[in-house]
Amino acid sequence: MTDSRPDSFPSGRIAARMAGGPVGRTVTTRQGGLMSLERFQQHRVPLLMAFDAAMWVVALGMFAAVRLDLAGSPVQESGLAIACVGVVVVHLALGWLARLHQGRVVVGSFDESLLLGGVVATTGALLTVVNVLLPTQLLPRTVPVASTFLALVLQAGGRVLWRRLRERDMEQHDRTDAVPTLIMGAGDAGRQLLYSMLRDPSSRYRPVGFLDDDPAKRHRRLRGLPVLGTGADLKPAVESTGAELVVLAVPTAGAPVVRRMSRRARSVGVDIKVLPGINELFDGRVGVADMRDIKVADLLGRHQIDTDVEAIADYLTGKRVLVTGAGGSIGSELCRQIDRYGPAELIMLDRDESALHAVQLSISGRALLDTSDVVLGDIRDTDFLTGLFQQRKPDVVFHAAALKHLPMLEQYPGEAVKTNVWGTRSVLDAAKAAHVERFVNISTDKAANPCSVLGYSKRIAEGLTAAAAEESKGTFVSVRFGNVLGSRGSVLTSFAAQIQAGGPVTVTDPEVTRYFMTVEEAVQLVIQAAAIGRDGEALVLEMGQPVRIADVAQQMISIANSDAGIVFTGLREGEKLHEDLFADDEPDERPVHPQVSHVEVPPISGEDVLSLDAWAEPELLIGSLARTCAGMNHRAAGVGGMRR
Repeated sequence: MTDSRPDSFPSGRIAARMAGGPVGRTVTTRQGGLMSLERFQQHRVPLLMAFDAAMWVVALGMFAAVRLDLAGSPVQESGLAIACVGVVVVHLALGWLARLHQGRVVVGSFDESLLLGGVVATTGALLTVVNVLLPTQLLPRTVPVASTFLALVLQAGGRVLWRRLRERDMEQHDRTDAVPTLIMGAGDAGRQLLYSMLRDPSSRYRPVGFLDDDPAKRHRRLRGLPVLGTGADLKPAVESTGAELVVLAVPTAGAPVVRRMSRRARSVGVDIKVLPGINELFDGRVGVADMRDIKVADLLGRHQIDTDVEAIADYLTGKRVLVTGAGGSIGSELCRQIDRYGPAELIMLDRDESALHAVQLSISGRALLDTSDVVLGDIRDTDFLTGLFQQRKPDVVFHAAALKHLPMLEQYPGEAVKTNVWGTRSVLDAAKAAHVERFVNISTDKAANPCSVLGYSKRIAEGLTAAAAEESKGTFVSVRFGNVLGSRGSVLTSFAAQIQAGGPVTVTDPEVTRYFMTVEEAVQLVIQAAAIGRDGEALVLEMGQPVRIADVAQQMISIANSDAGIVFTGLREGEKLHEDLFADDEPDERPVHPQVSHVEVPPISGEDVLSLDAWAEPELLIGSLARTCAGMNHRAAGVGGMRR
């Protein structure tokens, strides 16, 4: 999860510290303490047993003495001695059976406290019962009960103290050449990062304090380091601690939080790093190795996804799943995520053999292209599709194959008709004939209030999917979302190339905005949406707030430490200044999932789209596409009252 690129951002003071080879630092450790702890480790079992025995004796002795002071009558020494021997024997026997002293759990941990509590409580209960049942009581009745609680406190307290001393001796506090670092986030991730910085001998960072926007954590201290304020207090915190780096240690932080902290860090003149988003972490654990520079995806596309894993697994696990356009950005990520849910068969269809090679390699680690999971073919080939569906009998289909570049399709609208409209119709017909259980059509926000060839063709594809829902027993839905970060040919790819070439960076309009989401997040929501979609609907994914493209360009230039300028070229044919996720007559209703809206789609029959002339002059064909979509909209009002 670490970034292998050279540290271009941040630069400055950290780069100066790191210059000249490996980081040098002075590390002071308590050698005597470490040696003592090592000796303890070698003889841990007998020492722990002796410690527990001694604490029982101390507890019984103390309460016997207290009893003398309160009641004025002494406790029989013989009875006390017998009780001490008996309780020690029982405690050590139970501890042996539970492996309390043999390393079953970490000394001083919460798990050990639970185990220790069970052993001490059982021992104390046995002592209390036996003492009551004996003809002549060894001790007054209150002594065993009170001693049990004291013994537990002493034994647990000793273990916690030992663990704290051990951790303190392992930590590296005095490192003269390490980078003083503020940690933004005093939660679990921040605490894990702190421990990693203190204990990792190779760590180049010295934590000096915390920031957290939660008022409840204002006075919290972790390993002696205080929470110095909120993110808005970054400047005084930097001035008081001499910090040169701030780390955003909140994996669940959304893109707005990352942007805000990035701006604050730049304004104060300190460098900033982040932990990966929660969706990127393998097991939820974080450390110094996970820290990396901010990427554009952090600034634009961080969304916390609430996934119902059981619902997803229910319709994918053990099923035959086919993905069209499997080699594309969305299709390949779909394949990777679907594979995690254990489908009976994953069928990856694409007309690009190189793309199939890449996706197979990313999933299985080998790409000989000689297995049945990769299928080379074109969705424009109706006979091929029919044969494939009849032979492989998929249960679930994700239709991601499409032409997507808006300016190109404005020039060649006939190609959009052949692939996005007729190709979708062919896939739907094959799916209906094969009795597919669930069909998911990948759509786009440009299908809402369409004004481009891409938008028209994808809106018609939604209508075809809605019509198939009426004609089939399976569930047929569309999923609509905006721009995907990292997809091939995305605006970020163009910006990166322009910045690398020295600029200028071209933006259509100073005010143009777009919705953004990472490909991992988009696909995760697509799979989630498919689990809750109702027949014929279009499911609209929550994309957060739209972002100004000019701001994106400026942030990328800043991250790259480039002096490239920005040139505004004007909106192209078919482009909107601001994208829509919903058409004007589509309400934002989220009855099932807080990040997925459900909208009704008027159906359009496959016969209607066959009348489109893909070989007509572009202007005439674009007009036909617009009229076809307008006809769908005229039927939309009636659909809303008739469909469930």
